[in-house]
Amino acid sequence: MYFYTYLQYYSVTRRMVWEVRRHISESDLLKAIKSERVRARIVPRLMFIRLLYKGMSVPKASSEMKIQKRLGYIWLKKWNNFGIDGLIPMISPGGPRRLSDEQLKQLKDDLSSGSWTTEDVRKHIEERFRVIYSARQVSRILKGFNMHHSEPYPHDYRKPKNAEDNVKEL
Repeated sequence: MYFYTYLQYYSVTRRMVWEVRRHISESDLLKAIKSERVRARIVPRLMFIRLLYKGMSVPKASSEMKIQKRLGYIWLKKWNNFGIDGLIPMISPGGPRRLSDEQLKQLKDDLSSGSWTTEDVRKHIEERFRVIYSARQVSRILKGFNMHHSEPYPHDYRKPKNAEDNVKEL
């Protein structure tokens, strides 16, 4: 007896055989593999589907691709439900930003005048917006603004005020 939810069940062997839905032709699949070299994480998934197109079972194709069998079934299910779009990895970008776009704009305006160290910017954000950032995150924010920052260098208090003029005279 057959169930047609992309799963066949044979009553004699009690073995489940998954069918692969052919969203695109095998030649189009090969073109997709070649064109997806930019997104390297999708290529092994497409190659796995290609092995299934050739008639290989999920366990054999999984061992051929050196992935876990469970992952092979997950990729097959995503392929059957969504096609190529289902194989694109879902990468979460992290948590929400602590500063809104408007606050970032205000911060950029504040920083446009004067010279600031990373620690000064961190303290300014804490005082003005009541948000605590690490020095590393502040440097990322400054990089996003295309602002350069540097560590302050020490000034020798013994240096005479006209030291540059003295050097030019020599």
